[in-house]
Amino acid sequence: MDIVVENIVKKYGTQRAVDNVSFKVKTGEILGFLGPNGAGKTTTMRSITCFLMPNEGDIKVGGYSIKENPEEIKKNIGYLAENNPLYHEMSIIDYLYFIAELHGIEKSKIKDRILDMINLCGIEGEKHKKIGELSKGYQQRVGLAQVLIHDPRVLILDEPTSGLDPNQIVEIRELIRKIGKEKTVILCSHILAEVEATCDRILIINKGKIVADGTSRDLRKQSQNREILKITIEDGDVNEIYKSLQALENVHLVDIISKSDGQFEVQSKPGSSNKKDIFKLCVDNKWFLTELTPTETKLEDVFRDLTMN
Repeated sequence: MDIVVENIVKKYGTQRAVDNVSFKVKTGEILGFLGPNGAGKTTTMRSITCFLMPNEGDIKVGGYSIKENPEEIKKNIGYLAENNPLYHEMSIIDYLYFIAELHGIEKSKIKDRILDMINLCGIEGEKHKKIGELSKGYQQRVGLAQVLIHDPRVLILDEPTSGLDPNQIVEIRELIRKIGKEKTVILCSHILAEVEATCDRILIINKGKIVADGTSRDLRKQSQNREILKITIEDGDVNEIYKSLQALENVHLVDIISKSDGQFEVQSKPGSSNKKDIFKLCVDNKWFLTELTPTETKLEDVFRDLTMN
């Protein structure tokens, strides 16, 4: 099922939490939805799931409008909230049976459906335990199982790897990619490396507006006209070097990587270079420039540029 968001606006008083947002997600695509806190991510996702109704615009899921056919959309959506609300006193099997009944799955099919979810989400060895006895990673797996049990065609996942260790993150990532081959998936996360590794496309929202839309490679390429240099300067006062680098005409931003080692990251203004100026600065001040290495633009750099204003 395709998701088509058409010029939606959501207001809270005079504030526009979502301001004329439009985008499309195709079937079989995993979309990474990024933005700082308060950017409008959760409001947008809740609008897609029919939990909130936008003041303006429309959203169509599989051709159904959230204004005209919200119940039909809800049948086809699985939503995993960030806090993953679960009944900790219930066993996994009892909980999934309860969720299956809520979704109106035929009783004759519930048992097989539960077994399918247990196998798919890798909780076979834990299935008789109470949810409260499970690790955070297994609780996330149970959350995914309950989201998938009615076989929704659209998945909305809000921070699905929150609080997991690196091994659990890799496992959940692989599970999402496996699921995403047949479904439409929107994944919201603050872990940029996670989004880059899992998603086919990335959309960035800031202050209620879409500020970037494309693959990770596309977004990095858009920022490649801005030079980023890692430099190491010896035999100089770190604070003095920092101020001198900041004063260079074409410098956009300077970060101190290591005070003790005299390492800095220097970002140039778009379309300009600071290599010669940094070299001359070191010569004039009799500092030893022991490293000057261009670095590839990272998704974190793109995100910061687009959302810090």
